[in-house]
Amino acid sequence: MGGQGRLRPMALAVALLLAAACDSTSSSPGTSPSPVVVRRIVVLGDSLAVSPSVEQGFPSGLQTQIARQGLPWTVTNAGVSGDTTADGLRRLEPLLASDVGVLVAELGANDGLRGIELVTIQSNLAAIVEIAQRHNIRVLLCGMETPPTHGLAYSIAFHSIFPGLAQQYRIALVPFLLEGVVLTPDLLGADGVHPNAAGAERIAETVWPYLEPLLRQ
Repeated sequence: MGGQGRLRPMALAVALLLAAACDSTSSSPGTSPSPVVVRRIVVLGDSLAVSPSVEQGFPSGLQTQIARQGLPWTVTNAGVSGDTTADGLRRLEPLLASDVGVLVAELGANDGLRGIELVTIQSNLAAIVEIAQRHNIRVLLCGMETPPTHGLAYSIAFHSIFPGLAQQYRIALVPFLLEGVVLTPDLLGADGVHPNAAGAERIAETVWPYLEPLLRQ
């Protein structure tokens, strides 16, 4: 009886030490924390994404917002001046590497100015969305407007393409990318069409409330 009485406290002490060892293994100061996975946002755009320059375009403003929020995302500006929806569709696939989580589709302005058939614009944008979704990439579509150069009916139907696609594919939509920038001389460059640095910042502010929720999903 006396020997057993001495062994029981010893066994309990050993059990406690083993439990402590297990706990210290899981939270040991020497254990490296899991690395933060940084994912990418690709902005597939035209001259509006690279004006007044690639460094000062609105995607850079989005990166600034991301840094302020401390979110593990980085922005790739894949804007090409003069691109139409067909051009964007042709070069999309190679941009969608495995680390891409969000696609910002900023195309259509040049299509509207050139009077490209509405069904073609819609088809191209739909294909862009479908390709991104096949890669499990979330899409933010940027709404555009076009002046009535090709008739008022064309402009109205052009406007409707963007909310229609957003509803069809259940994707986020910026109602109008150039809200507050169009016809505001202080936010436009010398050509009166493309944003200057302040205009690009304003575009980023317009896009951010629609982009941020996608980065927190």
